[in-house]
Amino acid sequence: MTNQYSFDFLVFIGRFQPFHKGHQFVINSALKQGKYVVLLCGSAHQPRSLRNPWFFSERETMIRDCFSKDENNRIIIAPLMDVMYNDELWIRNVQQTVEGIVASQYDQPHLKAKVGLIGHSKDSTSYYLKLFPQWSSIELDNYQGISSTPIRKAYFTDQKQLSEEQLPQEILASLARFSSNSDYKYLREEWDFIQRYQQGWKSAPYPPIFVTADAVVIQSGHILLVERKARPGKGQWALPGGFVQQDESLLKACLRELREETKLKVPEPVLKGSIRDQKVFDAPNRSSRGRTITHAFYIELKPDLKLPKVKGGDDAREAFWLPLSKLDSTQLFEDHYFIIQKFLGLL
Repeated sequence: MTNQYSFDFLVFIGRFQPFHKGHQFVINSALKQGKYVVLLCGSAHQPRSLRNPWFFSERETMIRDCFSKDENNRIIIAPLMDVMYNDELWIRNVQQTVEGIVASQYDQPHLKAKVGLIGHSKDSTSYYLKLFPQWSSIELDNYQGISSTPIRKAYFTDQKQLSEEQLPQEILASLARFSSNSDYKYLREEWDFIQRYQQGWKSAPYPPIFVTADAVVIQSGHILLVERKARPGKGQWALPGGFVQQDESLLKACLRELREETKLKVPEPVLKGSIRDQKVFDAPNRSSRGRTITHAFYIELKPDLKLPKVKGGDDAREAFWLPLSKLDSTQLFEDHYFIIQKFLGLL
């Protein structure tokens, strides 16, 4: 490391949904202090949603469009997958990703690379600055109070509210191009659905908390999934499940939804006797509809060469058995990928 820089690598973690001038301010500050700036782009490998509209590759392009060639030569951008329900695994993934980048880029192996974290000290996502005591941290004030959440709201309601005060010109141009394709239309319809859905609860005396039940059914290395027929998440894969009715227990709701959505012809006593575990999943942002807590039941059916026949019904366009090796986080609704991983002992 030359005397020009205080750090060999400065790490900035964010979702960049979308990239805005607050992010740009942090990166410009990092470029002044670090030889390399490492951007870990969170919420990678997920389906499009209102909270995460853009894929990693799209966000990387947006970011690089805002910097010169020389600056881009010093900016390293890597995807970082969320790990819901296991913070320690997420921390390990950050450590391994950064260590891999340092090993491939650092040209002075006889000296220990100086690594630091940089971010907004007052931002709700800046908690990660405290999670890595082996690295120094640089805390910056939030740049003009800019936040991605109201920017996304404006993008799906009134794009005239988007301005160069918040977004670089390159990002404004990128968002304008994206709004003309079918993916934007899908997300805009999702947005409109959620607004109507939440409007129905506007007169409630307090924000509602919804309770659902899901079934994680495994047999012979396959998992039972459905393709969603309705919004939100129309067309995405999901666990069979739904809202708990006033007159039923959590287990009863789970088995009812399982039957309605998949037509699974396994006797109820067999299903109950095959329950191996149950867990609560309560990440605050797990559902775009509002605060939703789900209770999932892990049902492991006896191995058989022939999987039970299933057929989509109710809210499911299709029901199907998927080999566990074919699970794809970019296809699965809300946090269902992480629910499955948790029961399989992979989180």
